[in-house]
Amino acid sequence: MRSSELFSSNYRSRTGKTPITRGLVKGLIYAVALTLISIVLFALIMRALKPSDIIVSVFNQMLKLAAILVGVWMGVGRGGANGASRGALIGLAYMALGVGLYALLSKQPLSWLAYLADLGMGFAAGGLSGLVVSNLSPSTK
Repeated sequence: MRSSELFSSNYRSRTGKTPITRGLVKGLIYAVALTLISIVLFALIMRALKPSDIIVSVFNQMLKLAAILVGVWMGVGRGGANGASRGALIGLAYMALGVGLYALLSKQPLSWLAYLADLGMGFAAGGLSGLVVSNLSPSTK
């Protein structure tokens, strides 16, 4: 399969259910939506409890991983084709969006190594999630 076929809107996954690009966009939308909802809820909790910086940092990392997993679950689907590569793309796109927004909005930019670590985490977490999700039995509807 050529890369131009992979990203063509007419190319369908092996299951024939959804075009691959639609699955990637769908996964990214779900991951971002989960992130936004969780950030708002956590901000409300932070006002009341005033957690330490360590708790905020741990929450941030866990939220990223959860958002990638949900995005991959929705974008690849149980038994979906090319799960590892599609999951890796969803994870990478999610983290690239987050890193880009952080770089634009932050007054304290991180080092390039920190940005690359975040991108690598998204790529790896997405790939592993996609591998697991694509090897689950397809749901019967």
